[in-house]
Amino acid sequence: MSLPAQTAILLTTARNLAEALPADAVLLVTEMDLDWSRVVEHLPADKLLIVARDPEHAAAVREHGGLTLLDINPGPMPIQERMSLALLEAVALGKLRAGDHVVALYNGIGVEENRPEPIDSISIIHLGEHLERLSAQDLRKLNTQVPLEVLRAVVDLATEIGREGREGKPVGTMFVVGDTKKVLTMCRPLNFNPFRGYSAAERDIRDPRVREQIKDIAQLEGALIIQRDGVAEAACMYIDAPAEGITISKGLGTRHWAAAAITKKTKAIAVVVSQSSGIVRIFQNGTIVLNIPPLARPMIWSHFHMDGDHGVSHSPMPVG
Repeated sequence: MSLPAQTAILLTTARNLAEALPADAVLLVTEMDLDWSRVVEHLPADKLLIVARDPEHAAAVREHGGLTLLDINPGPMPIQERMSLALLEAVALGKLRAGDHVVALYNGIGVEENRPEPIDSISIIHLGEHLERLSAQDLRKLNTQVPLEVLRAVVDLATEIGREGREGKPVGTMFVVGDTKKVLTMCRPLNFNPFRGYSAAERDIRDPRVREQIKDIAQLEGALIIQRDGVAEAACMYIDAPAEGITISKGLGTRHWAAAAITKKTKAIAVVVSQSSGIVRIFQNGTIVLNIPPLARPMIWSHFHMDGDHGVSHSPMPVG
């Protein structure tokens, strides 16, 4: 099976661009099956990231071997959103980092029926602001009673903490949003509540001034509890939810186990900032549903340690 002439020309152009920039990867989003032996004649296999339209095309990529397939299962969505999802997955897998340049090949115009042309467009993407924040569509996928506006405010705050830290130091923290009454039955205070005595308006996380104050509070040990309307209820809270039946990746520490446990037992959403990496993970129903890398976080040299702050435990422990 030969490549369509237009596709072959664009692949050659992508290779030349990748060499001239230089680019860190080439993202190929294909609408149909390709002759992958021919593709790797044009593009470096070690830099090639592939997104296939359907499971059959994905199976063909796997069968070829030696290629990186980004299995994102995007469903029907605009090509720009599919590419963003693919790039986010590549970052999560460690294939890309902040500041990388990516040459993208994709079908950006559309094809005539019965005359498929898998590639018609080429772009250069700089991974800076492109993937820094989740889109509204990503958060709408969460089946929760927490309003989108509140979720976005919490996630934006968490990504800022993960990226910036505080006073030059990395900060790890956890937000538990929604189902507050039940959540509080599974918590106990580790310290004084810094939100006590303030009006609801002075505790509304949707207010940028409140979010700045919470960045300081996030340095304290324990979780922050946020009501579904965005009002901060408490901080410095020990999560004491049972962790039976919880399974998360090795290397994730007590914050992540506590987030999985509390979301397994309640209808809350938990947003965890990893102190060691700055990665933000969103938990629902006891599992990680979204990962957000800190794409603009400066490099901080430190001794190597696992991405979990305090190691791994299968029993409830303080989150701080």
